[in-house]
Amino acid sequence: MCYIFFNFVATKMSQPLAERMRPHTLDEYVGQKHLVGEGAVLRKMIDAGHISSFILWGPPGVGKTTLAQIIANKLQVPFYTLSAVSSGVKDVRDVIEKAKNGRFFNSPSPILFIDEIHRFSKSQQDSLLGAVERGIVTLIGATTENPSFEVIRPLLSRCQLYVLKPLGKEDLLELLHRAITQDVELRKKHITLNETGALLRYSGGDARKLLNILELVVDSSNSNEIEITDQLVVDRLQENPLAYDKNGEMHYDIISAFIKSIRGSDPDAALYWMARMIEGGEDPQFIARRLVISAAEDIGLANPNALLLANATFDAVMKIGWPEGRIPLAECVVYLATSPKSNSAYLGIAQALDTVKKTGNQPVPLHLRNAPTALMEELGYHDGYKYSHDYPGHFVEQQYLPDQLKDVRIWHAQHSPSEETLYKWMIQCWGDRFKE
Repeated sequence: MCYIFFNFVATKMSQPLAERMRPHTLDEYVGQKHLVGEGAVLRKMIDAGHISSFILWGPPGVGKTTLAQIIANKLQVPFYTLSAVSSGVKDVRDVIEKAKNGRFFNSPSPILFIDEIHRFSKSQQDSLLGAVERGIVTLIGATTENPSFEVIRPLLSRCQLYVLKPLGKEDLLELLHRAITQDVELRKKHITLNETGALLRYSGGDARKLLNILELVVDSSNSNEIEITDQLVVDRLQENPLAYDKNGEMHYDIISAFIKSIRGSDPDAALYWMARMIEGGEDPQFIARRLVISAAEDIGLANPNALLLANATFDAVMKIGWPEGRIPLAECVVYLATSPKSNSAYLGIAQALDTVKKTGNQPVPLHLRNAPTALMEELGYHDGYKYSHDYPGHFVEQQYLPDQLKDVRIWHAQHSPSEETLYKWMIQCWGDRFKE
């Protein structure tokens, strides 16, 4: 018995800090209060002892895998795990068969957790459908990618989608204090958190990365008296910049650098970071999809052709794959990086959504309403509407926003050469309303 205990402790100590600090109950779980806090939707289902299939979408290190394990423990059901990177259709079918054979009458369905479900092929996802539909397994998928792009519609329609947020400052500080006071190794030392700015900045809201950095800083010290400062963290990371990247988080740093290089109009840096992704075995579709997003978000109306080229690049990469796919990708990257930039449409839709949230469902003005029935015509629907094409220049001034918002400005031109033309046309049409 003593030997077994010693072996357990030794194993525990040999684990990385992030693994040793993995919570086992919802009360220990940090963050995602909108899902698992008191009265939240997912918490209610868990407390009720019954959950339906769902997909967790969020950045790395926010607790997707941990949450799935906690749910399985809470419900006391078998927990099967598959990784989309290493599992094929046969592995999926084997797990489903095990779940089917091991289930007792009226017992809750076993949980099948699939990490990186966005990497599952269509055939792999198809093999899940029947089991999920019949309740043989309860599927919990985890993804860092937008499921609407990567998960087939039939499977997505059978799952709830829950969005996990990056951990906030208070969540990360709680993790830090918990680690230095409760971890079996760190609590042996006298660790003082004099400054936490660098720890929080380098973690990027990723709990696993935060704890990996903390562990690196502590392990690199020869003393049991450790005062953590911002400078100490920076120095340790400069000495060993990849040491804290134990689970592939660098992938997300590189794609971030890639997009920011395009946004910053640096084709050299953009090509470099793309080469890093290619050499690292990145999925070409992932890169191409990011270019489509960048074309819409960062170039926008300053060069509308950018989105056309990005879409064409995505199609080309889908057709030809590696290694030739690097050529249209490179062409698109250089084009986007060297294009003028505008995010006016991006900011416009953000402001429009914010306006909708603040003002609610404002009524459509009567003259803009559809009048398919006689009653609607009698009520004045459509009355007073002016058909733009009946007027010189295909424009006539009239109110299009709801009455309460008629004077609100949402889109603001940013005066790139292409967008300046749009701005001048708006001034010609609307006069002072669009003047900046």
